[in-house]
Amino acid sequence: MNKELLNCERVWLNVTPATLNDELADYGLLPLHAIGVKDGKIHALVPMAELNGPHPAHWLDMQGKLVTPGLIDCHTHLIFAGSRAEEFELRQQGVPYAEIARRGGGIISTVRATRAASEEQLFELALPRLKSLIREGVTTVEIKSGYGLTLADELKMLRVARRLGEALPIRVKTTLLAAHAVPPEYRDDPDSWVETICQEIIPAAAKAGLADAVDVFCEHIGFSLAQTEQVYLAADQYGLPVKGHMDQLSNLGGCTLAANFGALSVDHLEYLDPQGILALAQRGVVATLLPTAFYFLKETKLPPVAALRKAGVAMAVSSDINPGTAPIVSLRMAMNMACTLFGLTPVEAMVGVTRHAAKALGEQAHLGQLKVGMTADFLIWRCAHPAELSYMVGVDQLAGRIFNGEETLHG
Repeated sequence: MNKELLNCERVWLNVTPATLNDELADYGLLPLHAIGVKDGKIHALVPMAELNGPHPAHWLDMQGKLVTPGLIDCHTHLIFAGSRAEEFELRQQGVPYAEIARRGGGIISTVRATRAASEEQLFELALPRLKSLIREGVTTVEIKSGYGLTLADELKMLRVARRLGEALPIRVKTTLLAAHAVPPEYRDDPDSWVETICQEIIPAAAKAGLADAVDVFCEHIGFSLAQTEQVYLAADQYGLPVKGHMDQLSNLGGCTLAANFGALSVDHLEYLDPQGILALAQRGVVATLLPTAFYFLKETKLPPVAALRKAGVAMAVSSDINPGTAPIVSLRMAMNMACTLFGLTPVEAMVGVTRHAAKALGEQAHLGQLKVGMTADFLIWRCAHPAELSYMVGVDQLAGRIFNGEETLHG
């Protein structure tokens, strides 16, 4: 019997691993293996053909079931209060967004509701969204602030995000997105809001250990290139990596700027140009695709997937869960849309929610692959091939969920 397996706390026999190993082709599929866990990490990955003799009775026989790394949702706005369903209904009746905003709708309506909600209320509202992701197989999620737009309310959102990660078996990465929109109080002086972000909010979030990264919505309806650079400089001063909502509605050159700052990822990218693609490729920045927002907004300008692929840019896929432009709480649906709307292959979609999503969070050394030494986040599926995870939506195919070495789902 294999000594490494005997040293493990838990062992699953007869699994078919889709390792997503960056040293293997496609899904990194292997023949039947045993996978062993110790101290929250993958301690052994051994071909069944090498196992001889009897094994301990408590080792679990998975009878050939597919095993993948845990899914990673690397871009969400999961914490918010209020609903934009009425706004959705108005849009479907032909009422333009400008008119909806004039009536008090749009992002400011979410800001108003989120400010009014207590931490406990925001926590309770977010719980069912996060539990839905867990049931789909998500083991790591990024959660952004950005609906508070005051020092107190941005920190409130980040505290709720941290608390969610403590309450549920899921790894939560937090991103400060105070530069999401200009709050009403600063409508006539957006530069002062940027100064507040840089001089007050980033330092406070960093000091409290509430933010793992800093994000900016760099867009003509968001923040200019100069303002984005100002926020990035402040984040850099406090040792926080940066990310960017870039090139969704136009191209301001934000991807090149983000790449120059060594950003973890740039996200959306419908209007990404060749110069930006080159910058991402040269600096190893992840391009995160958000097909649910593209779908919900009925956009027609596709991100340059073929050019990103040709340049060798890592592409992640995420749900972008938010109340205004992507009220779709399903990473599996985002995988399907990435294939059907953006032309990704099922392999690319799967890599996009595992290995590349881990890189988009700066966690590629620990998450996103089945390898000895990696964190033991993995999933056991009732399906024969990993392509089914992008193909079939809405069916519960999850037979087991191991998070940090502990089994958190049986079925």
